This record gives sequence, C-alpha cells and structure tokens, in this order.
Amino acid sequence: MSSDTSAGLSFPIGATMQPDGVNFCIFSRNCTALELLLFDHHDDPRPARVIQLDPVRNRTFYYWHVCVPGLRAGQLYGYRAYGPFVPDEGHRFDPGKVLLDPYARGIMYGANYSREAAKHPGDNCAQSMKSVVVDPDAYDWEDDVSPRYLYSGTAIYELHVGGFTHHPSSGLEPHRRGTYAGLIEKIPYLQSLGITTIELLPVQQFDEQNATPPLTNYWGYSTVGFFAPHRGYCSCPTDPLGPLDEFRDMVKALHRAGIEVILDVAFNHTAEDDEFGPTLSFRGLENRAYYILQENRALYANYSGCGNSLNANNSIVRRLIIDCLSYWVQEMHVDGFRFDLASVLSRDEWGLPLRSPQTLWTIESDPVLAGTKIIAEAWDAAGLYQVGSFIGHRWAEWNGQFRDDVRQFVKSDAGTIRRLAARITGSPDLYPQLDREPNRSINFVTCHDGFTLADLVSYSIKHNEANSENNRDGSDANFSWNCGAEGPSDDPAINALRLRQMKNLLTILFVSQGTPMLSMGDEIQRTQLGNNNAFCQDNELNWFDWREVDRQAGFLRFVRKLIRFTQLRNVFQQERFWATCDPAASHTETTCIAWHGLHLSQPDWSYHSHCLAFTLHDHRNGEQLHIMLNAYWEPLAFDLPQLLAGQYWQRVIDTSLPSPDDFAEGAVLDDQSQYPVAARSTVVLKSWFHPDLETYA
Repeated sequence: MSSDTSAGLSFPIGATMQPDGVNFCIFSRNCTALELLLFDHHDDPRPARVIQLDPVRNRTFYYWHVCVPGLRAGQLYGYRAYGPFVPDEGHRFDPGKVLLDPYARGIMYGANYSREAAKHPGDNCAQSMKSVVVDPDAYDWEDDVSPRYLYSGTAIYELHVGGFTHHPSSGLEPHRRGTYAGLIEKIPYLQSLGITTIELLPVQQFDEQNATPPLTNYWGYSTVGFFAPHRGYCSCPTDPLGPLDEFRDMVKALHRAGIEVILDVAFNHTAEDDEFGPTLSFRGLENRAYYILQENRALYANYSGCGNSLNANNSIVRRLIIDCLSYWVQEMHVDGFRFDLASVLSRDEWGLPLRSPQTLWTIESDPVLAGTKIIAEAWDAAGLYQVGSFIGHRWAEWNGQFRDDVRQFVKSDAGTIRRLAARITGSPDLYPQLDREPNRSINFVTCHDGFTLADLVSYSIKHNEANSENNRDGSDANFSWNCGAEGPSDDPAINALRLRQMKNLLTILFVSQGTPMLSMGDEIQRTQLGNNNAFCQDNELNWFDWREVDRQAGFLRFVRKLIRFTQLRNVFQQERFWATCDPAASHTETTCIAWHGLHLSQPDWSYHSHCLAFTLHDHRNGEQLHIMLNAYWEPLAFDLPQLLAGQYWQRVIDTSLPSPDDFAEGAVLDDQSQYPVAARSTVVLKSWFHPDLETYA
C-alpha cells in the first residue's frame, strides 16, 4: 500500500467522501489480493494509479478498505480481484477484468465499452465501465417534498424514460431526447392526464449491450449498478456526475408538479448472465455470495429467465439491497419501488422458496422505507406464483389475474362473470385478509411486458419476428382478439369495434377497486405492431410518437376525463372493500355495491353470461353510479334502478358513441327505467339531483 494512503474503514461500503479524501470499501471473502485502480478517463488503456491493498492492514473480516487523500467527486475507479478461478467450486476470479464497485453511485463509460471484452480472457481495461466517486451532499434539493399519496388516491403511469421523449416528434433538442431532462419538459402532459404517480422502467445503470446485436437492451432489466442512475438517459453523457444531478432535477420537478416517482427495480438478477456471460462486477468479486448456484457450482440457477438469480437472502446481498433502497429514498428522494419478479427474492441459497424470507420482511419493516410504496411482481420465471399469497402486511402487488380476467371478459370468453366481479371489487378472493386495503391490488390491463392496448384489440397472436428469435420469445397467453383482421385495417367497422374495446378495457380498469396503472402511450393508441416482447427494440416501435397526441385527440380526451372522473369520486377512494348492499340493513359503510343483470338484483352468474351491471352507492354524499357491461355481440337492454324523488340518471360514459359523446357528463336520460347498451359496450351513469327537471330543461 502506498505511504500516502491510510488503512481506511470497513464502513460505509462503497466510495465515501471524507474531509481528507475518499474511503473505499468493498466485500470479497475469497479473493487473495485486491487492487484499487484510479483512472483519469473512462477509456484509458491502463489506470493512472494502482493501489495494492494489504490483506492485513486493509482488511477487516471480509471487507477490504483504504482511504486515499486528495480525491474529489468525479474520480473514476475500479478494482482487480485476484483469487481462484475454479467454476466447479463457484469461484470465478479474473484479475484481467476491471470490476465495478457494487455500491458505485455513478458509472462512467463511452463508445469504447465492450460487453464482449468482459466475456473473454485478457485485459479489458480500456473497454470496461468505471465507477465514479460521488458527493451526495453537493446537490441542493431546495424545498423538495414528496406528495406521498395514499394508494386509494393513486393513479400510476408506467413510463420508459428513453422512449417517452426519444421520438423526433417530441419537439426537443436532439441531445435532450430520451433523457431525464427531456422528461422534465413533458411534465405538463403528465399533469394533463390526471395521473398522480409515474413508475419508471429500470433507471439503475444497466448494460445496453445485453441483447443480440444489432439489437439493444431497451427495457433495462439488465442491471450492472444498483446505486447508479443510468448514464444513457443523461443529456450530458460526458460528465461523470451528470446522471445524478439530472435525475435529481427530474425528481424535484416532478414533485413540484405533484407527481410521485416509483422505480422499477430488478434485484432478481444482474447483467452478468449465465456461465458464459461477462465478468463485470459481482461474479469477479464473490460469485458464491452474490448468486444462487446449481448443485454443479459452475452453473447458475435461473429463476429470472435472464441467466442468473441473485442470492437475495444471503446476508451480504440483503444488506446491499436494503442499503440501495435506502439510498434511493434518502439521497435521490424517490417515492417507492416496483420489484421485478419479486418472488425470486423469497428463495434461499439453494433456490427453495422460504416461508418467511428475511429480505422481503426487512424491506417491509425498514423505517427508512416506511413511507414509500413497495409493489411486488409476485411471481418469477420458474413457476413460483404468489399473487394473493405474497408475504407481509404492507406490500402491494401487481394483479396479473385482473389483467387476464378483464381481457377475457371483454373479448367475450365464457366463464368469466364471477371472476370479473371479484376483480371489480378489489379481488377479495385473492386477498381475503380482513385488514388488507383493496388498493394494494395494482390493477392493469397492459404493461411494458406484452401487447399494448391498441395491439391487444388488433392482433390475435404475437408477432415478434423483429426480435431475431424466430417468434419464440414472448408469451402466447395474451387473451387478445384482433376484432376481425390481423394488424392494421382499413375496415371502418373493425376500427370502430377496436376503439370501443379499448374504451371498455380502460373503463373497467378505472371503475374497479384497486390502484389503476396505465401503460405509456395507451392513451394515444401506441402500437408495437403485434410485438409483445419488445425489450430489445430501441426504435420507433417502442417510442412515444407525439404526433398521435393530436391524431388521437378524441381517445386521449376520453382517457383524461375517465381518470379525472374516477379520481374525483369518493367511491373510488375507499380504503375498505365495498360492502354488498342490503336493502333491509342500515348501511354504515361509505360505499356499498349492488349486483344486477339485465334485470335489477338478478345478476346472471352462469357460464355463458356475457353481461353484468352494478350500482355503487356513496352514502357520504348520496351519489349513485350505475355501470353496465355488455360483452355480448348483440345489444342488450338493462333495467335501471329507481332513484329518489328529484334524482335522475345522467349518462357519463357510453363507449359505443363517437367522441365527444362517448364521455359526456350532464346528458339526462329520456328513459329513466331502461338503457339499451350496444353490443360490446360499457355504460356509466350517475345520479343527479334537481327538484324540478322540467324547469331546468
């Protein structure tokens, strides 16, 4: 060790600014020697300085540490770890590879970076990513405060930072397209939608090269740095500290606009892939700690479908996850997390599901995270499906069953009525816990993974040929229907039906109990041309085309009004499951629900039923909503509940009507006893009080 360095400390882990320099600390149990490398530029073929850590002076337990004076924020660094390369025993040390710090707050690279160079023998110094020293206290958050909405008042918009503004039609300067700065400029659009929360697809540093060339990893589920904002979304990519400041600028601007920020995090795997993948960080530091290995330790357990699985319940990995989440909340001011394939985090080091997984319980009970939203994608790629049985008292869940059941009902599949009723009422069959808030069910009909809303009604099968996997990738269980023709159509009848079906899907989504989530671009009928797994398409197939805001103005108007209508109604802000209305009882619940079919109080629960109606009674203000769902291929006449004297039914939504009549609050019905609902249509009525309708007319 150089004489101008000191031994350093084993805490905090990572690179930490000190008054006299920077303290570096990193975990490795089985390495025999460790070097800290300091760089002047990200593409330097060799480090400007190499500091050899003494295994006695610079090591405490399994933590290697050193304090280097005179360093500043923006310093580039990496590690070389020496040790056994014995894959059969789970060891993959390779001193030819420059390794990222798992706790790096920033990561630097340029056009020189090569994933391939990290796969093969030899030195990859000039072609490696470099870690960046960061000073978290250097940023001025001013008066930033999180909106912290209750789930009951939340409407989520799932958004891809790059794809949202990358299209030339965004109107942004080229260097700001697809960036955090570009998203800031589009905040007024998000406000106009009426959403409260954006859920960002992965923004932790990922490996864009983790795809079959010339394709790229677009979605970002290929993490190399869990603490670092993705550099590819920075408008100043040559600035080592640029991504941090620009990300924080974005969060601060969104908060000022009243919008929460949730991060989609993938702690289930990393970009290092399987046994043939690159050595970027974790496997080169302590492979046996960071990953779940098979009985043959040369092979990786693959519960993620992405080549490897993080050993999330190992104490070292659990600490990394908790430290990482705390960092994003405390230092980056995010408001919550959606955990990709969260069921992987319930597996032990042998891959077996734990009855009481410590990592998930720690996330739930951590006081730093107590005010945040934590949302689980409660399944994994190896068949572990925990929707309705995920651990804890605070976790919300992506309700995949809501997506499937609503899709099947709208496309007129038989046997869906009872399941649909359960989804509308917060899925009490999946979540029977008496103390559970119904809004912990995150309801959606589309998301990044699968068909877009427009494609859901335009394609009956997936069309993933552009992904270069011979259409083998992506799910075949889409529950989609092309409405009479596969793909784009010039038939007015088919296009009218598709428009109606999209409105049906979204109306059911927003009038159901639970927290609704809208996928980016569905409000302007964004299409991926039938590709239901566009993870590798960083092009116009995925980008938000801003020209469609004007072209689809009528549909966009419908979506905006639908969100606003439900956000302003007390019945959709309840924190308890709706009670079933009982005419003989005096209801104390704020909202109760009554089920109907074509005739009042006579719902048809039979296997071949394709229609359902229900009335929501708001006992706080006396308002009633009556919703009629007709998934039958012919029009049906529904009886209407009788209102009190001076009350009248007004039409709010009729998805069979053209814009602007499809959403027209204030239209009093001529016939207050019955409503003819067109084929494959949804109607929403609301009660309206006026003591003298004739005078009003």
